[in-house]
Amino acid sequence: MDISVVIPLLNEEESLNELHNWIAKVMQSNCYSYEILFIDDGSTDNSWKVIQNLSEQNSSVKGIRFQKNYGKSQALNAGFKEVQGDVVITMDADLQDSPDEIPELYSLIKNDDFDLISGWKKKRYDSKIRKNIPSKLFNAAARSTSGLKLHDFNCGLKAYKNEVVKSIDVRGEMHRYIPVLAKNAGFYKIDEKIVAHQARKYGVTKFGIDRFINGFLDLITIWFLSKFGKRPMHLFGLLGTIMFIIGCTFAFYIGIDKLFLNPSGRLITQRPQFYISLATMVIGTQFFLAGFLGEIILRTKSKEKRYKISKKINL
Repeated sequence: MDISVVIPLLNEEESLNELHNWIAKVMQSNCYSYEILFIDDGSTDNSWKVIQNLSEQNSSVKGIRFQKNYGKSQALNAGFKEVQGDVVITMDADLQDSPDEIPELYSLIKNDDFDLISGWKKKRYDSKIRKNIPSKLFNAAARSTSGLKLHDFNCGLKAYKNEVVKSIDVRGEMHRYIPVLAKNAGFYKIDEKIVAHQARKYGVTKFGIDRFINGFLDLITIWFLSKFGKRPMHLFGLLGTIMFIIGCTFAFYIGIDKLFLNPSGRLITQRPQFYISLATMVIGTQFFLAGFLGEIILRTKSKEKRYKISKKINL
């Protein structure tokens, strides 16, 4: 199979037929063998019924339905487990991503041998206050932290080699950082392509301003995991050592001072240095324990199930 198109969605019944017809037209005009995989992330409207009808009309349409809303990352992760195409394209279901971009994205992966191509919505039709300005700040922080010089980490339109999506584990709200996850997994041929962005035609956005707060928190998580995810003791052990040295230095100082320099002075427990010493040594011990626990968890953890699928179509 040439292409798998993965489309996570939540309450997008109005746009699904039009999106399907558009994708099918592009695929047929380019003679691609393909599959369209819709992941219904707990929609409360008629989205699943529309997907069922589309699958009856077109055998290339497949579907996964979550029992409840788990989030875009879990939807993408479920789709990545099922895809069969050599090239995997992800896009949103709201018609803001253009399927006309698929042939060029496919060519960049297949012919130019890129591992991942991320879309860049250089010209956007979103609200500047709600999306554009926060997105620029978010992307600047992501670039400086990850080392990837991409302009639009959060663009839903991306293309991957099949082996990339099979090698990464998208959880929490890490869908924003799939290029970073791919880089951490050893896929370095990552680039971007300017793609068309269209104004939303149906419905309303499912993301609020809290996504930017969560995005920055996830960015910190990604940074930590990429640097110390496989060796947490290197971070916590270093911090614990520094804190312990500070504590021991203060303890040594007040001990020498009390025994030799000023024996008749204040009691040790009346000095602020005593409490600084005590606190830093306790904190240092806690850092060491955190590092040990992290190492133990890494060696004993098992993959937990992060979503429950209620139905599938053609899978």
